[in-house]
Amino acid sequence: MGRVAVLVMEMQRGVVGDLTKFPDLVDACSRHDVLGNAGRVLGAARRAGLPVVHCTAAFRPDRAGSHAGNCPFIVSLLKDPAHMLEGTAAMEVVPGLRDGGDLESRRYHGFSPFTGTSLDTTLRSLGVSDVVALGVSLNLGIPGLALEAVNLGYRVTVVTDAVAGIPEEYARAVMKHTVSLLATRTTAAGLVEAWK
Repeated sequence: MGRVAVLVMEMQRGVVGDLTKFPDLVDACSRHDVLGNAGRVLGAARRAGLPVVHCTAAFRPDRAGSHAGNCPFIVSLLKDPAHMLEGTAAMEVVPGLRDGGDLESRRYHGFSPFTGTSLDTTLRSLGVSDVVALGVSLNLGIPGLALEAVNLGYRVTVVTDAVAGIPEEYARAVMKHTVSLLATRTTAAGLVEAWK
């Protein structure tokens, strides 16, 4: 295994935190201690000197760069003109998951963190060849992250107890039938032990 970076997908206050529009996703995260497991992985990664990159999503007030009409889910989100606006509290990473040395890669369109962002360039500049993915959701973001990373030549590991999706039966099916074809799967405890 080469140099590892941890990619934290959309663990933002407006997605899985106190300002969410997705209460079912927050409930799924709570049932499986996703935030707690994510925090343990991030702490172990930082102690091991591994880069942590928060992959965040945002909209500009004028929607520039967001391809606002090309996807039914985005169209539904944008019915609320204040949803996930740049510079608002909803954009912030959930308290307790962000550290001063962490990096951020923000996107204004789509569902995965590589296309149209500098994430690939950032990772390559750090000598990263392997990425560990955690966050939300197993519906779109995590499979998109894994697929793009594999297409770019990275080896991918998904932290099975630090991800969530809804409905939960579907999330389990995505993990079994999609993620397993793209990525190694491990638990937070397994990574914490490996990175001691």
